[in-house]
Amino acid sequence: MPAATYKRVYVWELPVRAFHWINGFAVTALIVTGYFIGNPIHVGFAQEASGQYWFGTLRFVHFAAGYVFLVNFLARIYWGFVGNQYADWRQFIPTSRKNLAEILDVLRVDVFQTKLKGPVHLGHNRLAGTIYFATFFAFLFQVATGFGLYAPMSRSIAGKAFAWVVPFLGGDQAARQWHHAMLWFYVIFILVHVYLVFYHDYIEGRGTTSSMVGGWKFEKEHRDA
Repeated sequence: MPAATYKRVYVWELPVRAFHWINGFAVTALIVTGYFIGNPIHVGFAQEASGQYWFGTLRFVHFAAGYVFLVNFLARIYWGFVGNQYADWRQFIPTSRKNLAEILDVLRVDVFQTKLKGPVHLGHNRLAGTIYFATFFAFLFQVATGFGLYAPMSRSIAGKAFAWVVPFLGGDQAARQWHHAMLWFYVIFILVHVYLVFYHDYIEGRGTTSSMVGGWKFEKEHRDA
């Protein structure tokens, strides 16, 4: 009977792993600070108001994380053109019937917890890649609305570049509501993402979780016993 063996494959290059973790920390900081900016709490001190700058610090952390998020996002787009086959931007767009079949197969596994029928791409599976492609537009929307709201108080290039967004969305309040509403998209995305990473690590046994630390995955081979 054929016995399964595994070979190590270097999948995630250092820039991809760096993007993943930097993005994770930046998004977490943006979610936490963004929530309290949209839903401020009262923190009272026995001192003058001029000495209470905690909310200003909160806003500064949010703005700083926004710049990190933007630069990291641009770096990932660049690496999608110069990185290896697993980082290539074309891996995020289903372009064949085989890709669509894998999407449906993975979707059945994730939703109904059935067994995988066909082979799954060693990098991002096609369903994950398609979802990540969609999140890039969510990233762009948050960057545009965030820096659009930041534009009146900033002379930065990023602020000026997106100053048109607020009028386009119908004013400051509408832009804030859209920007804040998208916060919950990221919360849901993170919860689902973490769950599926561990789940696919369990059902595939290819080192999905550890691969984003060391870069290596394990591809199954078959040999005659």
